[in-house]
Amino acid sequence: MLAFPRKVKHRKWQTDRHNPKKPHNETRGITVAFGAFGLKAQSAGRIRSNQIEAARKTLSRTVSKTAKIWIRVFTDRPVTQKAAEVGMGKGKGDPVGYCFQVLPGRILFEVDGCTEAVAKEALRKAGAKLPIKTKVVAHI
Repeated sequence: MLAFPRKVKHRKWQTDRHNPKKPHNETRGITVAFGAFGLKAQSAGRIRSNQIEAARKTLSRTVSKTAKIWIRVFTDRPVTQKAAEVGMGKGKGDPVGYCFQVLPGRILFEVDGCTEAVAKEALRKAGAKLPIKTKVVAHI
């Protein structure tokens, strides 16, 4: 799995309240900055660290050894879960892992050093591992 933060300011975060009828887009990390091709988020959601790792493994397996891969997101938001067969109430559950809050427009992965066909296929396969809609974009 991916690394988790060394130190966090708050052990448990509050749940974000959002209106699905008025989704707002990302303002940072929206352009392909390092590689030639990138995987862009089309919908909002939360990506767990194991999902990012699955997408990374698929990318590295599909592109050649000479290709370079950049992961543009880091899981820093704690995810909590109550134990199995525990009743309602009695507070929030314990932290079980970390996730990243994705908004539409964010670049998640970038690839460089391989052909266009290979890069697009690799990013398409990596996007299938994630719980959000994605699309492949090229550097402008």
